[in-house]
Parts: sequence; structure tokens; C-alpha cells
Amino acid sequence: MMIPWGGISCCLSGAALYLLGRSSGRDAEVLKSVAKVNQLKELAKLLDIESKVLPLVVAISGRVGAESPISCEFSGLRGVIVEETAEQHFLKHNDAGSWIQDSALMLSMSKEVPWYLDDGTDRVYVVGARGASGFVLTVGSEVFEESGRSLVRGTLDYLQGLKMLGVKRIERVLPTGTSLTVVGEAVKDDIGTVRIQRPHKGPFYVSPKSIDELIGNLGKWARWYKYASLGLTVFGAFLITKHVIRYIMERRRRWELQSRYVSLVEGIHDKMFQGKGHASCLNIYMHAIPK
Repeated sequence: MMIPWGGISCCLSGAALYLLGRSSGRDAEVLKSVAKVNQLKELAKLLDIESKVLPLVVAISGRVGAESPISCEFSGLRGVIVEETAEQHFLKHNDAGSWIQDSALMLSMSKEVPWYLDDGTDRVYVVGARGASGFVLTVGSEVFEESGRSLVRGTLDYLQGLKMLGVKRIERVLPTGTSLTVVGEAVKDDIGTVRIQRPHKGPFYVSPKSIDELIGNLGKWARWYKYASLGLTVFGAFLITKHVIRYIMERRRRWELQSRYVSLVEGIHDKMFQGKGHASCLNIYMHAIPK
């Protein structure tokens, strides 16, 4: 019996989506239980009261700011996190004799300065944002610098089987003034500065979406995973059942043919012992062979 890999794969995929749905649903419930701070000036007082018992996980909102923001080289923006990448694009000669486009990373650089969220009542510093869920950087600049066309350079590249096209530079930035929602653990350092960081256990989000939008989005994905899981599981069960029924029917057909063959052979045996002619026995035997 061949294993119905298609049905098994669908069932396993359905189980994986079910687990993802449960995880998203749990994350949504956890976010619902997070303390929402309406004004940042209230956080220090709340921290003094609540953090004495358990780590305080909160949701805050505000605009990004920094004492010494970074001035972006290409976009001219001022940001608190800047990532710059440079890719060399070129054509290369393959074994078939044609040119195909490819690229190679030349530079990957990242800068960050201490930054905070400010809502007009107070400011709270954010630490480790790049490892948070929902964190994205805005593409501040994307430029393509064409390579020079000197005769010597072109000849050398051709001999190496390459044609240099140019360098693509991308600048991603978290600009000052960006509105963000941060969910994480609130702590206070030795000098009394309040900051938000990744909790030892719990959610850590840095997102342009509000806390209610984050909860709604997680709930939507949880429902989608649930329905997709159900559909894949039902389809997988159908494929497995179809395979099993086909296998049973095939075994039954073979058993019936075998029973018919055995009955006819027994008939030949009986006629031989009853004195039937050789030709008659041979004729019966030929009809006994399953078609």
C-alpha cells in the first residue's frame, strides 16, 4: 500500500496553521491585558506602584525624538535609526553564453542614537526596538549610481565575464516625529530615567499601529489561520479516505479473482479424477486463468 503523502501533507499543514492561529489568539489576549498608559507622565507613578510586585508591561504612544538625531546622507532626513546598504549590480556570462543579471552586497551599515517617545506630557526612552515585533524602517532614499564606462575597465570586466552596471544604495530610517506605539516592560534606572525594553517574558511591539489595531490584526490572523487549518485538514482527510477506499476495493477485486481461480482449479481437479478427457481438462484450466 502506497502512503498517501498528499493527504498527510495537507493534514500536517492544517495542524501547523492551527498552532499558528492559537499563538496569534494568545498574543491578542495578552495585548488586551496590557496596561494602557494614556499620558506618559503617569508612567513613572504607575511604575513605582505596580513594579514592586511584578514586571510592569505597558502600552505607550508618542512621537519619536532624540537629543542628537542622525542626519541622513542621501535623503536629508533626521532619524534615530539609520540603515544603509549598497549592492553592486552586474551582468555575468553563464555557461550557455548568455548574460544574466546578478548583484552582490557591498556595504551594510547601521547607526542608532538613544531615542524616546514624547507625547507632550513626558518622554520615555525605548531600548532594543529593532528586535521588536512590528518594527519597520521607512525607505528614505533609493538611488542607482551607474558605473563608469572607461575602455580599460570595460576590457577587464569583459575578460572576467562581467559587465558592471552600477551600485544601488538604499537608506532606511526611523525619522524623528514618527508616531509609534510601543508595548514592553517599563523599568527605571538608577538615576530615575524611565525606559521601555523587551520583557523577560511577554509581548514586545514597536509599531506605527495603535494598540487596538494590533489586537484587531492579531485576531484577524488567528481567525484566518483557523479557517485555513480546517479547510486543509478536511481536504487531507478526504484524500486519505479516498486512498484507503481505493486500496480496499483493489484488495477486494484481487480476492474475488483469486477465489474464482481457486474454485475453477478445484473443478478441474474433480473432473480429472472423475475420468474426463485431457482436452476437456485443459479447456477448463484455460478458462480458470484470471483475465
